[in-house]
Amino acid sequence: MGRKDASATQMPVDQYRKQIGKQDYKKTKSVLKATRLKAEAKKNTSGFRDAFLVVLAILFFVLCVYAFFYLNLSTEINLDSD
Repeated sequence: MGRKDASATQMPVDQYRKQIGKQDYKKTKSVLKATRLKAEAKKNTSGFRDAFLVVLAILFFVLCVYAFFYLNLSTEINLDSD
């Protein structure tokens, strides 16, 4: 009954995927290879960048704590000397 009509029409998402697949076939193999290598390189370097950012954040936090205590102790010493 209604099932034949429903299966005949494709969902918009499926049509969109099919169009994208057709566009990929239009690209040359060298372009596809370059795109794949670029994506792999980006994925591999993100680990180093993330580790560097974590270390940098920890150092910044320690520096802020050090500056806070340094400023608090230096003002107490100045008040005691007066």
